Amino acid sequence: MAAIFHALPDGASATVTTFEGNPATATAKGWGNCASAGTIETPATANNYFCVSSHYPGDDGILRRKKVSFAALHCIMCDDIGTKIPADRVSMVPSWSIETSPGNYQVGYILDAPILETAAADRLMNAIIAAGLCDPGANGPTARLARLPVAINGKYDGPFKCRLAEWRPELRYSVEAIVEGLQIELAPAGRPKRQKRGAPASAAPAESADDNDDVYLPVPWENPVIGELKKRGWYKMPIGGGKHDITCPWVHEHTDALDTGAAYFEPDDLYPRGGFHCCHSHGHKFKIGALLEFLSVSVVAAKMKPTIKVSGGELHRIVDRAEQELARSGKFYQRGGLIASISVDPATGESQIIPTSKPAMTRALSCAAVWQRYDKRSDEWVVCDPPERHCIVLFDAQTYAHMPPLNGIARQPYMRASGYIVSTAGYDTDSAMFGVFDARQFSIPDNPGKADATAALARLSELLNEFSFAAPCDRSAALAMLLTAAIRPSLPHAPMFHVRAPVMGSGKSFLCKLATALATPAPPSPVSFPDSEEECGKLLLALLLKSPAVIEFDDLNTDLLPFDKLKTALTEESISGRILGISKDATVSTRTLFLSSGNNVGPIKDMCRRVLTINIDPLCATPATRHFKRPNLLREVRANRGRYVSDALTIVKAWALAGQPESDIAPIASFSDWAGYCRHSLIWLGLPDPATTLFVQMSDDPDAELLGRLMSEWRAAFGAAATGVRDLVERADFDKAGELSHVVREIAEERGSINRSRLGWWIKRHEGRFVDNRRILPDKSAGGNAKVWRISSGSSRSSRSSAFSATEPKVTNARAHTVEVEI
Repeated sequence: MAAIFHALPDGASATVTTFEGNPATATAKGWGNCASAGTIETPATANNYFCVSSHYPGDDGILRRKKVSFAALHCIMCDDIGTKIPADRVSMVPSWSIETSPGNYQVGYILDAPILETAAADRLMNAIIAAGLCDPGANGPTARLARLPVAINGKYDGPFKCRLAEWRPELRYSVEAIVEGLQIELAPAGRPKRQKRGAPASAAPAESADDNDDVYLPVPWENPVIGELKKRGWYKMPIGGGKHDITCPWVHEHTDALDTGAAYFEPDDLYPRGGFHCCHSHGHKFKIGALLEFLSVSVVAAKMKPTIKVSGGELHRIVDRAEQELARSGKFYQRGGLIASISVDPATGESQIIPTSKPAMTRALSCAAVWQRYDKRSDEWVVCDPPERHCIVLFDAQTYAHMPPLNGIARQPYMRASGYIVSTAGYDTDSAMFGVFDARQFSIPDNPGKADATAALARLSELLNEFSFAAPCDRSAALAMLLTAAIRPSLPHAPMFHVRAPVMGSGKSFLCKLATALATPAPPSPVSFPDSEEECGKLLLALLLKSPAVIEFDDLNTDLLPFDKLKTALTEESISGRILGISKDATVSTRTLFLSSGNNVGPIKDMCRRVLTINIDPLCATPATRHFKRPNLLREVRANRGRYVSDALTIVKAWALAGQPESDIAPIASFSDWAGYCRHSLIWLGLPDPATTLFVQMSDDPDAELLGRLMSEWRAAFGAAATGVRDLVERADFDKAGELSHVVREIAEERGSINRSRLGWWIKRHEGRFVDNRRILPDKSAGGNAKVWRISSGSSRSSRSSAFSATEPKVTNARAHTVEVEI
C-alpha cells in the first residue's frame, strides 16, 4: 500500500475494505465497510480489498469510498486475466499480479503521478472498462476495488487463498504509457457544447467524436445537466439511486430564499429525459423541461444515450454498432441464431426466453441509442427512427459478434461444469445461464456430509409416502426424478421420466406436478404428445426456444413413439430446425426436464433406453376416491420450494464432496453425468438402483423378441449357411404353416404377401445386434451383388451380469443385454 500510494494529497487517505464469507452474497453494508489503511484489521481469512483511489473524509469526518469524496487515482487494475481475458491481451509488464482464483489474475499498474482531476481519472478508468479489461465498480470507476494479496476469495466452497504472483513496485507508468501499452482509447476531454434551443444536439459532445468513426458518437463522459449545474455552482452532492441534491434555479422564489428541497434525477427507461423536482410551492410549474431550457441543454443530450448516424455505404458498421448497444443494455442475448430476452410473468412466476421480433427489435434499438439522419434542406443532422432496412439486416444475421450467448434459464441455484454451485441470480458468463431466482430462499450447507444428505433425502422421501409404487425401485426412480428436476439446468443430458399406472386416478399427473414444482415456481403447462415426426420437430423447437423448465406430455393415449427429434432432444445438448414464420434456422439447448404419463402405455423401441419409467399401482378399483393425509401437499411444496430444492442440491453436493462414489452397476449410454448425480448418489444413500425399470423395458423390447424368433427359425432352416432374402421368402411361402413363415410375415407382410424390400431393410436395421447370443451379419465371402446373410453365434459379454445381485435375475439379464446393444 505504501508503494502504490507514494504521493497522497494532503488530508486524503488510502482505503481498505474487509469482510468474511462469499462476496457474491455480501450485503451493501459489507462492501461499504471502508476504513483508512492501517486502522482496521485485515485477517488472512477474510476478503480484503483496497481502493485504487484515495479519498477525503466527509464533513462528518467519516471516510467514504465515493466519487464525491475522490482525492486522486493512484493505480489501475485489470481483472480476470487468464480466464475471461487471454493473458497475451495484457502484454505490458505489471507492477503487481495477484492470483485471485485458480488461473485467474488481477494485474495492476502504479501511476508515476497520481491523477487529481475526477474527469481525467474517469476517462482513464472508463477506457479500461470499455476495453473489457475490468468490470465497472459498484460506486463508479474511481471507487474501484482491487484485491490485497493476503486474503481469501470466499466465492468458493473451499475459500481460495490469494497469491501474490508478481511484485515490481519500481515499475510506475504514465497515462500515455498505459494507453499505449494496454491499447486502450481515451474519450477526448471537454465539456458538451451548449446548443441553440430546439437544435438537434447529439447525445455526445462534438469534441468527443472519434475522427475515424463518422457513424457513432458515444455517451458523453459527464451528464450535461450535471455539468451545467456544477459550472453554475448549483450542484451539491449525489444522494443515491441516480438522484442528486441541487440548488433550485428558482431559489429566489422560495420562502426566505431557502436553498433546500430540489433534486435532479438521471434519465432511465421510464423517464428518458431525466427528472427535476422542487418541493417548494412552484414545484408543479417547474419540471425537467423547464430545467433543461434554463440550462440550455437539449432534450437529446439530456437522454445520455449514444448516437448512431445513418450514412450511405456504412450499413455494416451501423448494424455492428446497433448490435453493440443492444448487448451493452444487458437485456438482450443470442440464442439459437436469434436475439432474445428474458421475460417473467408476474402472475405465474413463469420465466422464459422470448425471441425478439422485428418490431420489438426496432423499439429496442430506438431505446438503446439516438438515431440521426442528414437532412439536406436544413443542412443538419435530425433525429429519426431506426431504419427498417438496418433492423432487418440485424434481425436476419446468423451470428452476433457482440451479443452474449444464452444457454438457458435456471429457476434455482445450479452447477457449472466444474461442479461449483452458482447461487447468484442473473447472467453467468462461465455457463451462459441466466438465473431467475431469489437466492435467499435457498440454503445449501457449505460442506454437507452423508448425514446431511440422509436427512435431506428423508424430507424428500416424505413427499412420496402416499403414492403406491409397484416396487421399491419405482420409489427410487421417483426420487431420481425429483433430483433431476432440481438440477436439470446443470446437466447436459438427462433421461425422460414416464409415470405409468393401470388405471386412471392413480396419481400419475400429481407425481409429475411435484417434480415440476421443484423445477420451476410456475404451474405446469402440459402439452399433447405429437402424432407425427414433422409435428414433433415443430413442437419441440417452438417449446425449447423459450427454455421451459419442464415439457410434460400428460395422459398419453399411445406409447412413447421414437420420433427422431425427441430422441435427439434426450441424448444431445441441442437440436436444430427451421422456425415457423421466420426464414431462419435455430439451434437451441435441450436442458429441459421431459415428463410424461399414461395408463398402460410407455416407451417402445429406441425410446426404451432414453426413458425411465415409474410404475404406480394403487391396488384398488377406484383409486380416485381414496383419502389422503396431506391433501394440500402440492401447495405445501410450492410454498416451501426453496427448502426442497436445497435438499436435492445438498444430496448432490454431499455425494460430490464424498469423492463421487460409484456402485458396480451397468452404465447407461448418453447419461453419465445424470447417472452420477441422480443415480449413484441415491444408491450411495442405500436406495435401490432407480434405473432398474429402464433395463427391464430394454429387455422387453418387442423388436428384440421378434429378432430372436427370426434367428432361431432361420438357424433351424439354413444352419450357418449364407442366406439371401429371396431364400427366406421362398422357404416361408413353401411352408406357410411353419413358424418361420409366421415370423417373416409378422415383419414384412403387405397385402397378403411378403414384401422382400421391407424384409431386407428390417434385417439390415438389426444387423449385428445380439439376442440370445446370436446376431445377423452380412456374408462378405459371397460373390456377386446380391446381399446374403448368416447367423453368427458368439460371446455377447453377458458374463458381466455376474457383478449384479442374483436376487434380480430379470434385471441382471437386462443389464447384460444393455451391454450387447452398445456393442
